[in-house]
Amino acid sequence: MPFETITKVRFAHIDGASIVFYPRYFEMLNAAVEDWFALELGVDFRSMHTDRGLGVPTVQLSAEFIAPSTLGEDLTISLTPERVGRSSCTYSAVFAAAGQDRLRATGTLVCMNLETQTSEPWPEDIRTRMMGVLVPDM
Repeated sequence: MPFETITKVRFAHIDGASIVFYPRYFEMLNAAVEDWFALELGVDFRSMHTDRGLGVPTVQLSAEFIAPSTLGEDLTISLTPERVGRSSCTYSAVFAAAGQDRLRATGTLVCMNLETQTSEPWPEDIRTRMMGVLVPDM
C-alpha cells in the first residue's frame, strides 16, 4: 500500500496561467516525503535532524507532468518505496485529482550524517518500516 497524503492547491502554488507552477510540485513532494517519515516511518524530520543528526536529501528526481492542476483542487499524493539500499531509498510518487494523474515522479533519498555530510546506513527502525511497505519485484 502506498503512503497517501492530500494537499490543497493554494494561490501560492499557481502561476499567471492559473495552474500549478511546476517547482511548486517539488515543494509539495518534499512535504509529502516529510509526512511519510513522520506518519508511516515513525520519525519526524525535527527529531531526525535534532536528535539523530540525520537528513534525507534528494539525490535524484525525475518527473513527468501529465495534466495541469488548478486553484482549490485537492491533490492526493501517493508515495511507494521501490528499492531500499544500505543508505538510499528510491520511491515513486503520483499526484492525482478528480480521478486523473497530474504528475508522476521517481526520486531517490539518501540517509546523510548532517555533521560529516556523508551517507550512512539507514537506522534499523526506519529501514525496517521502509522494507515493510516495499513493492515486491515483479
